[in-house]
Amino acid sequence: MWIILGILTIGATFMNIYRYRKGKDYKLAMAMGLSFTALTINTYNSDMAKSVMAEDWTALIDVAPTMASALWLLTIISILLNVAPIFLEMKRKK
Repeated sequence: MWIILGILTIGATFMNIYRYRKGKDYKLAMAMGLSFTALTINTYNSDMAKSVMAEDWTALIDVAPTMASALWLLTIISILLNVAPIFLEMKRKK
């Protein structure tokens, strides 16, 4: 499920950037991108919690360290890309 939400996050982020470049209202797409980012992280954490409850330590050892780093990086990139149009708009108005 978190992979699907991650793909939706990428799509909403690109829609945000596209709408900003075309001069259209991009704020809904920005909110969607940030919301899907949060949902992706929460879904991944739920999957990890299920592995803990099932005592599947091998899955946690194999997946959790790598994905934790990747999720941090992708979350930071998502926030920067989704908020960038606001800062560019503020810069343009000055």
